[in-house]
Amino acid sequence: YFIGFPQSNTWALFQEAGLVEKLRFPGVIGCTDGTHIPIIAPSFTEGDYVNRKSFHSINVQIICDAANIITNVEAKWPGSVHDSQIFRECTLSTKFGHGEFTGYLLGDRGYPCLPYLLTPYPDPEPGPQQRYNLANCRTRARIEMTIGMLKARFQCLQRLRVTPERACDIIVACVILHNIATIRGEHCPSEPNISSDPNHEHPDPPTDIQDGRAVRDTICHNHFF
Repeated sequence: YFIGFPQSNTWALFQEAGLVEKLRFPGVIGCTDGTHIPIIAPSFTEGDYVNRKSFHSINVQIICDAANIITNVEAKWPGSVHDSQIFRECTLSTKFGHGEFTGYLLGDRGYPCLPYLLTPYPDPEPGPQQRYNLANCRTRARIEMTIGMLKARFQCLQRLRVTPERACDIIVACVILHNIATIRGEHCPSEPNISSDPNHEHPDPPTDIQDGRAVRDTICHNHFF
């Protein structure tokens, strides 16, 4: 009940937050990103959990709306798994591919550009492409803020000293409690850090899909000229 995608009023919430009208980014129904939750070294398949920063983690995919509600969470993948693979293999991606949702997710360069997952231009030309990238970045700040709020509320996520399976259960429980706290209007115990996660950089971004590039170019031409 406390995690469900998409929320029926997601588009209205992005409008109210000024993330649509001011930035003119059409059809956004969520923002997605991954975040690494450190864990202790597991006793089996230990190498699978070592990420690019050389520490053990769970790579968690999070999708949020404009109200900082987490509408979808994938908390089961070892730290060595790339964001793009997590999204490709998640149920939500399949539903998007089957046309079950109307609208777009926004993601960073850790994801390929898809018809339903719009990412920034890798080398934007001056003018519309730069304005598109700016709108994409400013709107995606919502997911960075949401992840920051989640970690600020639950300091245990700084490092979980349990098995990977138990860690995944704890992460999902924290997401549910975060949503309850957000719905109730409870303040974060500390100011969330909304800057990009230094442990979640993308030195080798995946290749964009041709259909995704076409959708991105159409939106860029229609809304950012």
